[in-house]
Amino acid sequence: MTVTDTTVNALGTDPLPAVDTSPAALAALTTQLAATAEEIDRAAEFPWKPIQKVHDAGILTLGIAPRYGGRELSTTESARVLQALGQGDPSVALLTAMTVFQHLSQARRAWWPEYLYRKVVADSLERPVLINAIRAEPELGAPARGGLPATKVKRTAHGWLLNGHKGYGTGSEGLAYHAVWAATEDDEPLLGHVIVPGDDPGIEIVRTWDHFGLRASSTHDVIYRDVEVPYEHFRGVTAAQAKEEAAAFSGPGLAVSALYLGVARAAQEFFLRFAHERIPTTLGRPIATTERIQTIAGEIEAQLVQAEEIVYGLAARIDAGDEDALKRALIAKLLATRSAVTAVQTAVTSLGNAGLTRHHPLERHLRDVQCSRVHPPQDDAALIAFGRQALARVAPH
Repeated sequence: MTVTDTTVNALGTDPLPAVDTSPAALAALTTQLAATAEEIDRAAEFPWKPIQKVHDAGILTLGIAPRYGGRELSTTESARVLQALGQGDPSVALLTAMTVFQHLSQARRAWWPEYLYRKVVADSLERPVLINAIRAEPELGAPARGGLPATKVKRTAHGWLLNGHKGYGTGSEGLAYHAVWAATEDDEPLLGHVIVPGDDPGIEIVRTWDHFGLRASSTHDVIYRDVEVPYEHFRGVTAAQAKEEAAAFSGPGLAVSALYLGVARAAQEFFLRFAHERIPTTLGRPIATTERIQTIAGEIEAQLVQAEEIVYGLAARIDAGDEDALKRALIAKLLATRSAVTAVQTAVTSLGNAGLTRHHPLERHLRDVQCSRVHPPQDDAALIAFGRQALARVAPH
C-alpha cells in the first residue's frame, strides 16, 4: 500500500516521505535488482549500486516508528517487501532485512540513545544507512544456541571499551552502524548490543566470506580493537532478560523466510520460461507441452503455494495479535524454507545440465536458496523446541 499520511507525530517530528510498497512498485524494484544480481554474485563485492536503488525507493526507512516520523510496518508487509527483494537479489534483500529489523527493534523497545537514533533517521533521508546486529563468533557460533560471547565491553571513565572477534558479520563493509553483541566482565555479566559507528578506526574487516550463496552479502569477520563508545551506547540486561526479549521478537524473523520464497519464485520463473523456449528436435514442440514438464511445474507451484500460505497466514494472525501464531513462527520458518529449497531443487533436477550451468540463473538460485537453512532458528533447534512442547502435553503428572 502507499502511505500518504502527512500528519506530524506527537514529538513534533516531520513525517518521513511516503514509501510505495504496492505490488507494481515492488515488481519494478525486483526487476531493477535482478538486472545486476548475476554481476555482483560473480564479483562477490558489496552491492553498493543495488542498495542505492533500495534506498531511493525508501525501503530502508521501513520499520522506523511513528514517533520518529515513520509508520507502522506489519509482519505481512515486511514479508511482501522481502519476498520481492529476494526475487530480485537475495544478498541485497538480506542487507535490507537486517536494517529494517533494527528499526523495528527500536520501535518496539527504544534502546538507542535518542540523539543518535534521530541522527540515523535524518541521515536515512540523504543516503543508505545500513545497520546490523553483529552477534556470531568463530568459537561460540550463533548466540541463538546459548552461551556468553567472548566479545567484552568494559566500563571506563568516559563510557565503554569494546574488544572482540565476530564472525559472519552480514553487511560488514557497508554498515553505517554495528550493533555488537557483547558481555560485561562481571561475575554475573550483563548482555547487550554495543552501538559502534561503522567508520570507527578500531574496526577491522577480515574478508573471510567466500561462500556458496549470497556471495554479495559481505558477511565477513569483524575484529573490534579498543573501540571506545559513550556510556549511552550500551545498555546491558541479564541473560534471562536477553532470552525473553529475543523470544518476543519472532514476528519480523518470519519475513526472512519470505526472502527465500522470492528466490524460489525467481527459479520458477526461469524454469517456466525455459520450458516454453526449449524445443528439442526429436520432439518438435516446446517441452512445456509435455505431461512430464507440466507435472513438474505443478509440483513446483504446489511447494510455493504451501510455503506462502504458511508464511502469510501466520503473518496475518501475528498482525492480529494472535500469540499462538507468534509461537508457531519458529516452525513456520522450517516448513517454508524446506518448500522453497524443494521447489528450486525440483526445477534444477528436471532440466539436467541446463539447470546447473552458470549461463543460466537457476544455478545461482540453487546456491542462494540453500542459505535459508543457516538463519536461526536452524532446523534442529526448531524441531527440538516443538518436540519438547508436544511431549510435554502428554507427560505423566
